Amino acid sequence: MMDKLPSNINETIDYSNAHLRSICLAGGCFWGVEAYMKRVRGVAFTEVGYANGKTVDPTYEEVCHQDTGHAEAVCVRYDPEIISLDSLLEHFFRVVDPTSLNRQGNDVGSQYRSGVYYTDPEDRKVVDDHIKALSNINNLDPAKIVTEVMPLTCFYRAEEYHQSYLEKNPGGYCHIRF
Repeated sequence: MMDKLPSNINETIDYSNAHLRSICLAGGCFWGVEAYMKRVRGVAFTEVGYANGKTVDPTYEEVCHQDTGHAEAVCVRYDPEIISLDSLLEHFFRVVDPTSLNRQGNDVGSQYRSGVYYTDPEDRKVVDDHIKALSNINNLDPAKIVTEVMPLTCFYRAEEYHQSYLEKNPGGYCHIRF
């Protein structure tokens, strides 16, 4: 059972003229990551789906029960005038354990691995620097950080019932504490 979702500040912001940027984030079950990220000020849009796998247009059942290679992920469109990529990553790593291999909370399997999948090659340095700082701040051996950092090679939108799932199902399971 999850905590009650907090209000979403982004519903009061007009993003129609913003020059949005994109990043895809994987951190366990995409329901909670999406609900959390869409409440970070500056996030204009989120969409859950399956990233960086080896099959075309997989279903949830295929991702969970077959070797598709996909991670449950949230593509985030954000306004860099309001939030930087570094700050967005700070929020992401508040709710994702970068040292947990193929699991977050009670969710276990390679589809629940943590990952940062970028679309702009310039974002790689920001992500790498953030993870390095994260390991320094938390006295973590950098070798223990297992979060994938890769270009986004593919993203397939998840089925409609997964989109904004926790808004539609307020009592739904979530490994993230709001």
